[in-house]
Amino acid sequence: MLEVLIVEDEQAISNLIHMNLSQEGYNCTCAFDGEQAADFIENKSYDLILLDIMLPEIDGYELLEFIKPLGTPVIFITAKGTLNDKIKGLKLGADDYLVKPFQIGELLARVEAVLRRYGKADRQLMFKDVSINMESRQVIKNGKIIDLTRKEFDLLVELIRNKNVALYRHKLYEKVWEEEFIGETRTLDSHIQRLRKKLGWEAYIKTVFRIGYRLEE
Repeated sequence: MLEVLIVEDEQAISNLIHMNLSQEGYNCTCAFDGEQAADFIENKSYDLILLDIMLPEIDGYELLEFIKPLGTPVIFITAKGTLNDKIKGLKLGADDYLVKPFQIGELLARVEAVLRRYGKADRQLMFKDVSINMESRQVIKNGKIIDLTRKEFDLLVELIRNKNVALYRHKLYEKVWEEEFIGETRTLDSHIQRLRKKLGWEAYIKTVFRIGYRLEE
């Protein structure tokens, strides 16, 4: 599980970020000032740090100087939204810069993008009671390994990566089978049925009339 340190002195914002990243399968730690964050960073390795600039004790700029030699990616999340602020933050070595207030979907997308650049993304996916190790292609539900075929595994990954989105049958088929969809849906439909049964996800993998399927959270 990827480790994320959230350095944010506003409790409500910290809680919002923590809740949403945790739901996405990240293991999150919160620090509420720069000194506390420095202590955490000294004692533990993180895959990503989300860093406010205006912090008590040690500000984000100074903390970034402490982080850079470690090679840990950093996204600034701050109310300092002028172009000069952004340029300064990026020149100091931040990997991305997000201005408050922000949409949580944008934050999640930027987190994924930065982790992907560092080769850390997609090592593990999670949804409900199921975790997926992308390197070993192993699916575990409540501590038990679930045996999936290659196509069932690939379907599961696509559904989780696009949860709450209605996926068209032809797009899903072409993505997983890597061949042109010619209008025959039985192969896809039977794989979806087996996936539902193996995972006990009848309530989560929804059929969308005349479109395809949606993994519903």
